[in-house]
Amino acid sequence: MFVVTLRFSANKAQAPALMEAHNEWIRDGFDNGVFLMTGSLKPGLGGIVLAHGMTRDEIEARVKEDPFVAQDVVTADILEIAPGRADERLGFLLA
Repeated sequence: MFVVTLRFSANKAQAPALMEAHNEWIRDGFDNGVFLMTGSLKPGLGGIVLAHGMTRDEIEARVKEDPFVAQDVVTADILEIAPGRADERLGFLLA
């Protein structure tokens, strides 16, 4: 499982021009069953993605495809988590 933080860079002003392409990238992640959750980092710091079902290399490649990352609107940090215990509602993450 991966937590990806997308923190705005100095190029944050380019975000509106790339928002549609960024949202398409997000839709693709959900459509492919990779993204479990996306959201905003408050207050206005960027975004976060919770992903699973991929290798480290695969998530790194997917993150590089995000137009926000490719155009340096955000910097990405990928944290890999090996779940050890979870609430039963998240049990699928332990499989």
